[in-house]
Amino acid sequence: MSTINPDQINAQRLAGMRPSADRTDIDPALGDGSLVDDPAQQGPLVLNNRSFHDITEIVSGYSEKAPSWWWFHALGFAATVAAIAQIMILYLIITGVGVWGLNNQVDWAWDITNFVFWIGIGHAGTLISAILCLLKQQWRTAVNRAAEAMTIFAVICAGIFPGIHVGRVWFAWMLFPIPNSNMIWPNFRSPLLWDVFAVSTYATVSLLFWYMGMIPDFATFRDRAHLRLRQGKSKLIELRLPVPLPIPTIKLPWRGDLVRAYIFGFLSLGWRMSGRHWYRYEKAYLILAGISTPLVLSVHSIVSFDFATSILPGWHTTIFPPYFVAGAVFGGFAMVLLLMIPLRALLPNFSDLLTLRHLENMAKILLVTGMMVGFAYAMEFFIAWYGGNEFEWYAFIGNRVDPSKAPYWWAYWIMISCNVISPQIFWIKKMRRNPLAIWIVGFFVTIGMWFERFVIIVTSLHRAFLPGEWHMFFPTPVDILTFVGSCGIFLTLFLLFIRFLPIFPISEIKNVLPGASPHDYHDDHGHDEAHSAEGAH
Repeated sequence: MSTINPDQINAQRLAGMRPSADRTDIDPALGDGSLVDDPAQQGPLVLNNRSFHDITEIVSGYSEKAPSWWWFHALGFAATVAAIAQIMILYLIITGVGVWGLNNQVDWAWDITNFVFWIGIGHAGTLISAILCLLKQQWRTAVNRAAEAMTIFAVICAGIFPGIHVGRVWFAWMLFPIPNSNMIWPNFRSPLLWDVFAVSTYATVSLLFWYMGMIPDFATFRDRAHLRLRQGKSKLIELRLPVPLPIPTIKLPWRGDLVRAYIFGFLSLGWRMSGRHWYRYEKAYLILAGISTPLVLSVHSIVSFDFATSILPGWHTTIFPPYFVAGAVFGGFAMVLLLMIPLRALLPNFSDLLTLRHLENMAKILLVTGMMVGFAYAMEFFIAWYGGNEFEWYAFIGNRVDPSKAPYWWAYWIMISCNVISPQIFWIKKMRRNPLAIWIVGFFVTIGMWFERFVIIVTSLHRAFLPGEWHMFFPTPVDILTFVGSCGIFLTLFLLFIRFLPIFPISEIKNVLPGASPHDYHDDHGHDEAHSAEGAH
């Protein structure tokens, strides 16, 4: 018989110092054990009875341990693709926007399509972090950090296209609210100038929100590096080539943990894990969440004003602001799933923190937002018919839907197939819980959301009121490679993020463990362990 008091065992287990017994009663129908169909029970958000120490070791290990072979190959590929965008942008600046497929009629096309696409991708991070935080949805902790990072990287990619679209990029400063040499101010009534304010505000708040959430984790990384230095467990930095060559290994004269201690010490802003720090942190985090929430609605609404404030058929509609917001959330969640699901197979213990329950919740959101987008598509036709405007009706039937009249009909039906039809498989429970099926739908939705922006912009512009002004748009290789290169920039930044920064919020994941709330803790047999220990005592 153990000489340790049962209350002490219970306290150690609640504190994460003693692991719980492994579960052997998981029903195979419930997948990894996180899928509980009984509404009276709450499935675990972290699997395999991970302790607080386990969470720290797993998340820190992604940054502290040497990266796997796949990371080097993926980074090399993404960086090569990103270099293509830099070459294309330099070529554009030297040659001019004539290298694009633009013409007098379709003066917005591939570039603005990409701008709206990337802005939409960046909405999922704010939604997951801010709105779900305010709604106290604990399952957000597995995906919010990566989604926040994705927001920053998507806004960076989005900002490329308006800057180079102006043609003379050295005059891009005229977008800012300052007068030029003739004391002429920008046109503040232009929705394009509203974009500057909306996107820059969104990027600033999102960056602050992302950084503030990482401050406790930066302090953890700092303390771990400092502890290894004190214990003499730190090693010299070694530069090794990924392929064997007759070149000796280069050992730099400083230690990696010393560099990490200084960098993360600076980024942690003197965080000491004190009660006062946690109080200020939680209050500031909540304030930023409250500020970020209306930005989800305002930013893409203002982007939609680029089109809705015009008189062009296909654009002149009041449904655009909610339509664009729903589409942005839809596409953003699809991109999060597209990036996170492969990491479950590539990174060790990743599936313990990102469970099937998280994926099922996000699949449900994809289904709901997909139906909202489908409703908006249907309402566009109703508004065009009910308004009695023959030009508006022709913009949808003659320019988009009818294969016998519309040259871009294939783009419209790709959009419908990917955005409206593909998410409907999530009505089937088995599909909502299948990572491969979720990833495939996320891939299709990402493609469909790009085609949505292409359909809105190009099919509304290429046929104006006079048939003599009708022109087709055909993208050039510079158009295509610039967008492909922006995807490379996005992937490069994301790969660097998962390598050097905490991909999960350590403190927030610990808060959803059973040991963080003793009042809600139950043992493996469904009995309150505290009561059992009390009875034994």
